[in-house]
Amino acid sequence: MIRGIRGATTVNENIATDIIDRTRALVLEIIALNQIKASDVASVLVSVTTDLNAAFPAKPIRELAGWSYVPVMCMNEIDVPGGLPRCIRIMLTVNTMIEQEKIIHVYHHEAKKLRPDLLK
Repeated sequence: MIRGIRGATTVNENIATDIIDRTRALVLEIIALNQIKASDVASVLVSVTTDLNAAFPAKPIRELAGWSYVPVMCMNEIDVPGGLPRCIRIMLTVNTMIEQEKIIHVYHHEAKKLRPDLLK
């Protein structure tokens, strides 16, 4: 079964190390909570708000052990007025037998405001 697993985080400033560190922390928690193996991942989409351009957030994902062949793509999030600034969003497409309602989506920092209904 193919499932989408979402996550998001924010940074305080457009600083490369912050973007990389926060993305890594988010992805590692998503992997751990959902017991994901790289070989089960079809692809990862990463979007950033237009105020973030200091680093590619795909970098820490590609650096994970065993993840070098997982397709990862970065893109800009739609710039909606009043949207959450300095936000990194992630969508992993994963082969898993976990039921959809048991998937654990992860939101860190200010991104918790995006989907409070999914926080566990």
